Amino acid sequence: MLFSDVVHASETVRATRSRKTKIAAIAALLSSAAPEELEPVVGWVSGELKQGRVGTGWRTLTALDGAPAAGAALRVSDVDAAFDELAATAGPGSVNRRKELLTTLWAAATADEQVFLLRLLSGELRQGALTAIVSEAVAVAADVPVDLVRRAYMLSGQLSVTAVAARTGGAAALGEFRLEVGRPIQPMLAAPGATLEETMAEFDGEVSVEHKLDGARIQVHRDGDRVWVFTRTLRDITAGVPELVKLVAGLDCTSVVLDGETLALTDAGRPRPFQETMSRFAMFDPSLFPAGARSTRDLLLHPYFFDCLHLDGRDLLDEPLYERRMALAEVACAHTIPALIRPDPEAAAEYFDGALAAGHEGVMIKSLNAPYAAGRRGRAWQKIKPTHTLDLLVLGAEWGYGRRTGYLSNLHLGARDPLTGEPVMVGKTFKGLTDALLQWQTAEFPRHERTRDEYTVYLWPELVVEIALDGVQVSTRYPGGVALRFARVVRYRPDKTPAEVDTIDTVRTLLP
Repeated sequence: MLFSDVVHASETVRATRSRKTKIAAIAALLSSAAPEELEPVVGWVSGELKQGRVGTGWRTLTALDGAPAAGAALRVSDVDAAFDELAATAGPGSVNRRKELLTTLWAAATADEQVFLLRLLSGELRQGALTAIVSEAVAVAADVPVDLVRRAYMLSGQLSVTAVAARTGGAAALGEFRLEVGRPIQPMLAAPGATLEETMAEFDGEVSVEHKLDGARIQVHRDGDRVWVFTRTLRDITAGVPELVKLVAGLDCTSVVLDGETLALTDAGRPRPFQETMSRFAMFDPSLFPAGARSTRDLLLHPYFFDCLHLDGRDLLDEPLYERRMALAEVACAHTIPALIRPDPEAAAEYFDGALAAGHEGVMIKSLNAPYAAGRRGRAWQKIKPTHTLDLLVLGAEWGYGRRTGYLSNLHLGARDPLTGEPVMVGKTFKGLTDALLQWQTAEFPRHERTRDEYTVYLWPELVVEIALDGVQVSTRYPGGVALRFARVVRYRPDKTPAEVDTIDTVRTLLP
């Protein structure tokens, strides 16, 4: 398959808002690909590389100035092989070698292919082909039920692997996917809830009410003496969290898969700020942490598990939460998140107040009868907080004035269009920005720069920020038809990807 076929399909997807047209274009591409080409192609149309990071930065890519090729001759295998070599290049002389490899690849690419490569390698391939759309395209291309594709993807954690199985083995191959200890699965997600009373009534009181911790999501696996720890984005952080590994290795079981949160605590046992916990994952600027945390390694992480997906050879994904909680209590009772089972409204309200008093964000309301719907943000789990919060994309920042002169300050915020995956601007804010955050933004944002004018630096939409707000109002000022009321920055979310930000539909549900 020619690489230009992938580029053409990508442009077709970018040019339409029709979900049906997007799926058809990607399905046609996948149907034409050879089995050995499926893995890279599925990754590319999803905006990902099967090699992960290949050591190319935005400045390196934009410095490439070779004239484009006159005609399309690059094949998928050629580009994939170049990415393999880029990823494997390390050590002395690696910078020059990467430049040579990129220059050769650029010279063989047409103008359209160069643009696609730039977006792909910079992590900014914004074409609306999110994994949900690609999953449906895989189902169409392989002529299998989309639910089978979704479940196989949930269990494999890799859509490209799922696509190969669907094309080569059909429904039977997809049905063979099982939870594999040591291989992370997509985490189940929660939706914002309205009020405590309304959410409990929605499930007729058949709920678990749990503290919503202000921590980092983790998924731990153990098989005998081997332990793995993964983040919510399925990144393996085992080597960086020895205290969690030791704790899981000491549990009274042979094999287990647990879902939970981890926190750094103060000497008084209260949760430290979210950024301090995230500092252990080496995902944020150390300058944002207080002087008391002399080293990120000084902060011990404490796990709080809330779900058990596997225990001693038994998979529990399809069991109701009530059964999974019993397994959780059996294997990790001392390390579970505090919860009330089927409380009355008065007890739940008191529990909510207690969670806030303890320094937590609020509570989670979970249906006791629901299975573990990995990778989905459904109504079975709902988060209740005292104020509204949204995870949004930073689309740009304006230069400050007064005491903020010289700093990138006022943020342009965007939600995600669920049909296209494109960002939709919903407001601006400079509130809640500390001096440390202003310094960090001013240093970091140019690395994500798309373009700029005299007043504003416009960014590729990849930075996720959590915003607190008092509500939403109808507005013609922004493309989404709504505007945030009294928005302020809570924190950046380096643990979340752009695909996980709230949609414009979610924002509109907050309209009075």
